[in-house]
Amino acid sequence: MNRLHKLLFIVLACSAQQALGGTIINGREVPPNSLPYMASVQHNGEHICGGFLIKKDIVLTAAHCDKKELTVVLGTNDLRKVKKTMRYNVEKCKHADYKNHDTGNDIMMLKLSRPSQIEPIQLQDDQIKIKNNTQCIVAGWGYIKSGGPRVDKLMKVEVATIDRRTCQRKWKTLPAKTICAGGYETNKGFCQGDSGGPLVCKTMAVGIVSYTGDTCDYPDLPNVYTDITKFLPWINDPKAKCK
Repeated sequence: MNRLHKLLFIVLACSAQQALGGTIINGREVPPNSLPYMASVQHNGEHICGGFLIKKDIVLTAAHCDKKELTVVLGTNDLRKVKKTMRYNVEKCKHADYKNHDTGNDIMMLKLSRPSQIEPIQLQDDQIKIKNNTQCIVAGWGYIKSGGPRVDKLMKVEVATIDRRTCQRKWKTLPAKTICAGGYETNKGFCQGDSGGPLVCKTMAVGIVSYTGDTCDYPDLPNVYTDITKFLPWINDPKAKCK
């Protein structure tokens, strides 16, 4: 397969083995009660994508994680220990302009069936720009390498932001309203199952895991995230247009 083939992190495109949770590439386990805003987006009780709580009743994730029936799990870093009170039904609001990852707008809001008592993460202000080579973290229940193995404990890894010109040289069709961090010239980044999770810089969410190359552990391409700051008006609009 051509290396430059883009791999969407959609569990629907994975095998049954891949459709279960896993871990961040070359990351470490998140201590209990850390990163409480992290959400597991699930279908039929199985993890398919990450997400993160931005309001008491709103979880943000990637639009390509959409599936007919979704639930969200909040309040645990170990997906083997999910209580009924941790699971939420949701109403989906996928960005109206989303078509596929090539055209961007890979963002979706999930409105929870009831407010959560968990503290949401703050979103990056659009007046503050993240500098190149800023150290950030990405977390999720993805895979340690392409195709597995799978684990159920939340993992995180430090990644550095990459300047847009470099990212555009590597991704000729890089969509607008995106950020690049990790993957390129490193062995750290995200993998299948991490889609929808946050890129967190200085305690604030700045990006949403979108896509990378056809393998997760080959450091020739930057990881691509949706730039949250470009969607703040949509996120904060009570009448936001949805698909």
